[in-house]
Amino acid sequence: MDELDLLKKDWNKGGDNFPKLTYNDIYKMILKRSSSIVKWIFIISLLEFAFWALISFFLKDSESMKRFNQYDADTIFIPLMVIGYVILAYFFYLFFKNYKTISTTDNAKILMENILKTRRIVKQYVAFNLIYLVVSTIVVLWLEFDRDQLIINQVQEATANGEAFKFYATIIAATILLLILAIGVLLLFYWLIYGLLLKRLNRNYKELKKLEV
Repeated sequence: MDELDLLKKDWNKGGDNFPKLTYNDIYKMILKRSSSIVKWIFIISLLEFAFWALISFFLKDSESMKRFNQYDADTIFIPLMVIGYVILAYFFYLFFKNYKTISTTDNAKILMENILKTRRIVKQYVAFNLIYLVVSTIVVLWLEFDRDQLIINQVQEATANGEAFKFYATIIAATILLLILAIGVLLLFYWLIYGLLLKRLNRNYKELKKLEV
């Protein structure tokens, strides 16, 4: 329980043992708490990006990456990566901008609007990451079928044996299952981190609505 939770119970109550809280006192506490939450959203998004960047760095010499390098698909991979980095950078900018805006807000109505905006941006950020994962997986799968000689040979062998449909169905089913697992893990992570922060931010929004009544 934070400072606001401890003190708001005694707002405008009599007695000498507890401080009397004014509207501005509670507003400043909500503002401080909201600013801290948005700051952590910004920091965690950067840490998440750094984590995946490190994973990519350590995997760059793996067998899978060496195979991808043989595909000669820079015209596909580079634009895909650039688009991803640009959009992520834009989200980081929005998170930071919201943090600075909320930190200097002196109006409850505007603070409420910025809280709603932050919630919307976080949801868009999560949706983008999941969509980017799906699109990247589809692109990689297409490249493997189109340029990986081992898979091409397997397709040709399956076709010669009349099992082409079975081969494609097995690959697609396995890919979908892995995607579902990956998305499930990411959604759990996002719920545990961003979801809990947004829940606290939503609580602040409700407190502000009470103040405005």
